[in-house]
Amino acid sequence: MPNLSKTYLYRMTHIKNIPHILKYGITHYSSFNSNPNFMPIGDCSLINSRNSFILNNGRTLGEYIPFYFGVRTPMLYVVQNGYNMVSPTPAENIVYCVTSVQKIIDLKLDFIFTNGHAIDCFTSQFTPDNIQNIDNIIDKNAVNSKYWKDDSDLDLKRRKEAEFLVLGDIASEGILGFLVYNQNAQNIMIDFGVKDVHIKTSYYF
Repeated sequence: MPNLSKTYLYRMTHIKNIPHILKYGITHYSSFNSNPNFMPIGDCSLINSRNSFILNNGRTLGEYIPFYFGVRTPMLYVVQNGYNMVSPTPAENIVYCVTSVQKIIDLKLDFIFTNGHAIDCFTSQFTPDNIQNIDNIIDKNAVNSKYWKDDSDLDLKRRKEAEFLVLGDIASEGILGFLVYNQNAQNIMIDFGVKDVHIKTSYYF
């Protein structure tokens, strides 16, 4: 049986979004409580394609709030370095919001999870009915790999980007804690009123 309380989920956001998250939780862009001053990070063209991608259940991918099962993702690399026409974001401005699979279940939120990047044609989608088999579905070695370029494993990058997709807003009590790059970022978070924030420099590039 998997330990779902220790199956952590990570969502990256700009540090300027934290005050809104503390008040309203992690909100969907179409939510009544959505952040009117939301500071995006990431590839806008990819976000647009995700918004229109149809999942097996007939919903669009854009209806879900995505999390990764690990850190140091290809997306983070792009965000920090500014590739694909994405403006670079300094590491100290990027915050990991951390929850767990069990916490999402306890909040009675619907979800889907994938064994790779959600819009990749080789990726499979799984429902809550499959959650007890998650340790056999998610490639933890790929998820936790420090890099994703391997000439002997061309599928590594896709598997590293396995996703956990949550339908609807996630209340602030659903967040277990926050991870940041350095002391300056931690100080800013503490000034925001965050109590559970830890420095994890190795989780960044």
